[in-house]
Amino acid sequence: MAHVPLTLGLEIGGGTVVALIVGLAIGAGAVFAAMRLLGVQALNKSKAEATRLIDQAKSEATTVVERAGIDAEKAVIERSRKFEAESEQTRTELREQEKRLTKREDLLDRKLDTLAVKEEQLAKASEAVRAREEKADARARELDEALEKQSKELQRISGMSADEARDMLLERIEGDVRHDAAVRVRRIIEESELQAREKAAEITLMAIQRYAAEHTSESTVRAVPIPSDDMKGRIIGREGRNIRAIERATGVDIIVDDTPGVIVVSCFDKIRQTVAAESLQKLVADGRVHPSRIEEIVAQVRSEVNDRILKAGKDSALEVKLRGLHPKIVEAMGKLHFRVSFGQNVLRHSIEVGFLCQLIAEQLGLDGQIARRCGFLHDIGKAMDHEMEGGHPKIGMDFARQHGEKDPILNAIGGHHADIPSTSFYTPIVMAADAISSARPGARRESLEKYVQRLEQLQGIALEHKGVEEAHAIQAGREVRVMVDARSVSDDEALYIAKQIADRVSEEMTFPGEIRVTVLRETRAVEYAR
Repeated sequence: MAHVPLTLGLEIGGGTVVALIVGLAIGAGAVFAAMRLLGVQALNKSKAEATRLIDQAKSEATTVVERAGIDAEKAVIERSRKFEAESEQTRTELREQEKRLTKREDLLDRKLDTLAVKEEQLAKASEAVRAREEKADARARELDEALEKQSKELQRISGMSADEARDMLLERIEGDVRHDAAVRVRRIIEESELQAREKAAEITLMAIQRYAAEHTSESTVRAVPIPSDDMKGRIIGREGRNIRAIERATGVDIIVDDTPGVIVVSCFDKIRQTVAAESLQKLVADGRVHPSRIEEIVAQVRSEVNDRILKAGKDSALEVKLRGLHPKIVEAMGKLHFRVSFGQNVLRHSIEVGFLCQLIAEQLGLDGQIARRCGFLHDIGKAMDHEMEGGHPKIGMDFARQHGEKDPILNAIGGHHADIPSTSFYTPIVMAADAISSARPGARRESLEKYVQRLEQLQGIALEHKGVEEAHAIQAGREVRVMVDARSVSDDEALYIAKQIADRVSEEMTFPGEIRVTVLRETRAVEYAR
């Protein structure tokens, strides 16, 4: 704001100031009056507008009230209609339920009537059953008394006690059952033989004819020739020192008796027997016999025999044309060259069984190479069965499994003597080929003492059966012929007796190959003319 110079105020006179103030007061009054007039007019206008709005609101409120009344009346009417409809539906459902309940009540009434009738009938039936039971009990008592009287009367007439009569009846029943069993066994065997004989004979004969092998047999004792009694004395040594050194180094028994010119080496293990015999031969040829020389010669011979074992194993594997055999298996098969069973060389037997298995398997449409492997390895357990516990099938199966062989070779090794169930067709083939190889004439032999014992045991088993009169072992124990009483044994029972004898021989005896059991029943009618 610009400042008015002080000189200007001083110059204005006093009258001018008064006039100015009066003018201002008049102007303010005029303005106030005008503003009041305008305010009154605006107030009147506002009152008129307010009155109009109030009247309009009252009119609209009256309209709304009337419309609300109409809507409420409509809603009441609609709800009344719905209620009536729902009430009618509920009454209808109640009427239906009442009808169903009525029907159920009628049905229950009828069932109750039926049950009452049945209960009455059941009561009558129970009475009838009770009466029958009483009658039955009375009849049972009467029957017991009658049976007791009859039993006493029968005992008096027959002169037999109840136990004796029971034993006679049981004996008769046993005879009938045995006869029926014999008939059935005979029929089954005849049917099976009729089906299998032709094919089995064809395959077996073909296999034997196509494979022919020489047999070599050795004994469990071996004689070493000695050129003079002086050399025999040197072999014996002072107080038997050299003999004991040889037995200790080789593990055999040296038998020195009065027989001139020989020293006998006895041992079940053919490898140790061979080492001892050849060591004695070299000592005799060398002439120097003392403990240190004995140990040196035995070690040298043992090394040579081990080389021959490996060579025999390799040669046999090449002969049967088998590949992939573990070296330990080849070595074990080589040991079988020095093992004998009833005088039969086990390695040659294994080779023969291998080829027989191949021929039989090919005739049956199976894999000949697998069959040849099964047959070749089936007796491998005999290479170490004197060193381990258990039979040679289990030992051989475990040994083959450790060195990579799989089924069916393992099952054929472990099951060729029926020690475990057969799981393939190759196992029974090996069993058949093993029996063929063992039973061939000249394949096996045994000592005279065991031979006589076996014949006596075979005849004794046959004579123990009821109805048998005589029994004779023939064909070197390969067959036993049994004569039965024709009056007490029928044809069917004769077949049954043959089956029983064969089963007992299989279970109780040890023998190579098979034994044929022949039961003879003969009826002779003799009369004299005079």
